Amino acid sequence: MPVPLPPALEPLLGLLRCPTCRARLHPGTGALRCPAGHTFDIARHGYVGLLTGNRATSGDDAAMVRARDRFLSTGRYGPVLRTVAQLAARTAPGRATVVDVGCGTGHYLAEVLDRVPGARGLGLDTSARALRAAARAHARAAAAAWDVFRPFPLADGVADLVLDVFAPRNASEFHRVLRPSGRLVVARPTGRHLRELRGRVPSMLTVDPVKEQRLHRTLGPCFEAVATERIEYPMSLTGAEALDLMGMSPSARHMNRADPAESGPPLDRVTVSVLATAYRPR
Repeated sequence: MPVPLPPALEPLLGLLRCPTCRARLHPGTGALRCPAGHTFDIARHGYVGLLTGNRATSGDDAAMVRARDRFLSTGRYGPVLRTVAQLAARTAPGRATVVDVGCGTGHYLAEVLDRVPGARGLGLDTSARALRAAARAHARAAAAAWDVFRPFPLADGVADLVLDVFAPRNASEFHRVLRPSGRLVVARPTGRHLRELRGRVPSMLTVDPVKEQRLHRTLGPCFEAVATERIEYPMSLTGAEALDLMGMSPSARHMNRADPAESGPPLDRVTVSVLATAYRPR
């Protein structure tokens, strides 16, 4: 049986463009199509698959998505969630179009949509497993498979807000799809983030010490920072929570199962340290 057009996707159709020929996309039977005949299936889980050619391989797998769901449901990252959403909501008009790049399960996008009544959201991610969750994260959120490093399947100047939370960045595409009055909100870890956990688990990836300089070099030609919030606080973790925290991140691909996380004592103090910045286009 053909998959119907998801209700949250319908009002966003005017924003989408065929990733092959850049023409507008229109709904068909279980798919989106452009006038040239390029076809993109709507998955039964509610997201549309727009990726063409070689598929990206960096997206979260099923185990990473399950770990993310479990960890985020504990509320340990609640201050990060609320601060990012508040910063985004302050900059977004009431009927904003929000594009969440590297949306994962839609956790942050859903919170922003809750805080901006009338806003509509589109989450982009490479992970089919994560997109299944993102497509049902909020009644006003649609989801599509896409790779942040490719030109986005969106028209110029259609977004009021672009979210990038712990995700790769594509400054030129962020700038292209944002309206001149739009805002970009970027959240990223500092060098202090999870330092106690990294001390216990040597295989965890570290934060590049020049990450902020690289960020400014990347975004500076296209964007100007207008507000930055530092979110820093201690949290305690059980062994299972520590495993989920590592398992939901890129560190999962490098972890040694013998690392002393779950088998060790609970971590009474782990530092969460994140910067969230709102940018305006230059």
